[in-house]
Amino acid sequence: MLAAERLQNEKKGMVIGMKEQKRIFQIILAGAVLCCILSGCGQKDKNASIKEGMAAVEALDYNAALQSFEKAMVDGENQRLLYRGQGLAYMGLTMYEEAAASFEKALSHSNGQVDEIDYDINYYLATAYYKMGETDKSIEAYNSIIALLPKDKVAYYLRGCLRIGTDFDKAKADFDKAISLAKEDYTQLIDIYLVLEENGYKEVGQEYLQSALESGSKSMTDYERGRMYYYLKDYDNARNYLEKSRKTAGYEAVLLLGKTYEELGDNNYAVSVYNSFIADDQTNAKVYNQLGLCKMNMGAYEEALSAFQTGMNIENNNMMQTLKFNEIVTYEYLGDYKKAAVLLDSYLSTYPDDEAAKREYTFLQTR
Repeated sequence: MLAAERLQNEKKGMVIGMKEQKRIFQIILAGAVLCCILSGCGQKDKNASIKEGMAAVEALDYNAALQSFEKAMVDGENQRLLYRGQGLAYMGLTMYEEAAASFEKALSHSNGQVDEIDYDINYYLATAYYKMGETDKSIEAYNSIIALLPKDKVAYYLRGCLRIGTDFDKAKADFDKAISLAKEDYTQLIDIYLVLEENGYKEVGQEYLQSALESGSKSMTDYERGRMYYYLKDYDNARNYLEKSRKTAGYEAVLLLGKTYEELGDNNYAVSVYNSFIADDQTNAKVYNQLGLCKMNMGAYEEALSAFQTGMNIENNNMMQTLKFNEIVTYEYLGDYKKAAVLLDSYLSTYPDDEAAKREYTFLQTR
């Protein structure tokens, strides 16, 4: 398969995979912070090994974290917190069965009074079940969350995402409920549209977006209207509203405006949009990534590589996995399969769960 064809075929799956990885990463970091609070950070020696373990989780040193949690068990520290932390460490290692078992143990050590940590653990448990392919169990975990917090829009949304493959009516009911709980959460609305589109219900998703545009409150910004039109594939209106919001909505408007020009076939102007932003701000890895993708589409592979690598050099950016993958694909475009293979080996050691990268690895073995 030609490199250009392969990139186009992988691109959608790669984006979905990256979103899943990002969600898990955010869950783990949020878990580290909350566990620190619940275990009493700042109180000398109380749950000391648990605190060490959560610090290791936050530093992505999952094996060290597991060792700390084992010590916490020996020392008789809070079992609910240590099993919860253990589950997070196993999640980071993509050991989802072990993670689920740990979260189940954490729930079994409840004191009988439902509180924030029970809700918290069920979210992690639902994610672990999902990654194991246990959809029914994941739905049950979201049921538990909704029973605890019946106005949790995220739980309805995520349960709808799981149901969409087998029961459209129930999925739509969940999406309707999520929307009703946050009528002006247009990011959630677009996420719902994308799930529906991916699963063959594009027209239903478009109805949601069109309805939001027609009944949108006065608080809907030009940026939000531009986003709606972009996903409705009305690129002329999208461009007009996004141009208005370009100076006020930050990098998000810049990214979407550039993508709109790409869809309109004006890659050169899209590049100028990205470069204009970069001239004033060299700290946004997402803009460098989109500039690189645009350059790839133009066949300017060396310039694309430079954009990806510049983005990778930005400290503490949350785009490293995406940028590294795109760097590998760019080396393939350049015909440097040896370099791509070396980088891919390193990539898979860090992100062993990436199915698109595994397919890329299989391809490189034939070169």
